[in-house]
Amino acid sequence: MRAKKAALYALDLTDARWVKSSKSTTGPYCVEVADLGGGAVAIRDSNNVDLPALRFTAEEWAAFREGVREGEFG
Repeated sequence: MRAKKAALYALDLTDARWVKSSKSTTGPYCVEVADLGGGAVAIRDSNNVDLPALRFTAEEWAAFREGVREGEFG
């Protein structure tokens, strides 16, 4: 897992295509996601794009999505 994470953080996100969540259209909190390939993603705060983006492996992202669906974070 460490090698996968290191590889994700080694990627240059300069030309990444960021997509804002449809749920982030109102309020002060806006999240954008970029596809890194193979199911991996980067996430950033669209109000603070100079901050480093978080990067998640396909497995981490799938586990997060499943947790949201199951109501683990609500």
